[in-house]
Amino acid sequence: MRIALIQQHCTNNRAENIQRGINAVKEAARQGANIIGFAELAFEPFHPQFPNPKDRLSLTEPVPGATTEIFSGLAAELGVVMVLNLFERDGERTYDTSPVIDADGVLLGSTRMIHITDYPGFYEQDYYYPGDSGAPVYQTKFGKIGVAICYDRHYPEYMRALALGGAEIVFVPQAGAVGEWPEGLYEAEMRVAAFQNGYFTALCNRVGKEPVLTFAGESFVCDPFGQVLARAASGRDQILYCDIDLSLIKDAPARKWFFRDRRPELYGEWLK
Repeated sequence: MRIALIQQHCTNNRAENIQRGINAVKEAARQGANIIGFAELAFEPFHPQFPNPKDRLSLTEPVPGATTEIFSGLAAELGVVMVLNLFERDGERTYDTSPVIDADGVLLGSTRMIHITDYPGFYEQDYYYPGDSGAPVYQTKFGKIGVAICYDRHYPEYMRALALGGAEIVFVPQAGAVGEWPEGLYEAEMRVAAFQNGYFTALCNRVGKEPVLTFAGESFVCDPFGQVLARAASGRDQILYCDIDLSLIKDAPARKWFFRDRRPELYGEWLK
């Protein structure tokens, strides 16, 4: 099975960003991709660079809505699974949301980011409500998919919840800036999560210079043994392809030993 991660820059022209995304999906499908993932807020500027938005709701869209309809049609046409990331509006509440679309075009559901950070360049509490969708795992044509949206990946209990839900691949839509953390730390974090939980991790990062932040790119895929299988370039648009074999999961240390030897009856109070 082949994963494709679409690492692309964004301008203020949303229609143009979406069209580049459509073109990339078609190219990825031509290259044999079965599951295609996008970065965080893939079709628009990274709004939380700036605090105190004047009209937050004007930046959002419903899910399902126009964007999911476009990519649902494309998924059905090409026979691919897609993991998007959008700025969702649900009534007066707004969320950082990843719709998951199956290969027949059916919107299986949406994962909302549940941990919301706030520091310079990432004023996310001014934009997002904490998600209320839990840690769903989606049964798609090509495997069981979980989603950890950007900041959620820092929470081992969330990453474990996806594993306990049966995830075989965890997609991570990210907005990671150049120099944000020590070099290699994010990659190490995803390698450890994959190893500890016995699934593949596929992190798709934003790329390009924006008014406050420059996003690094450098998307990558890890296997359930903690090895990096593929890396994208730094600082430029790219479709990263990675061939994976889900049958390897059963032999991963987490699936053979770590889950077997858990003591969940003792963890409850510690995790509060």
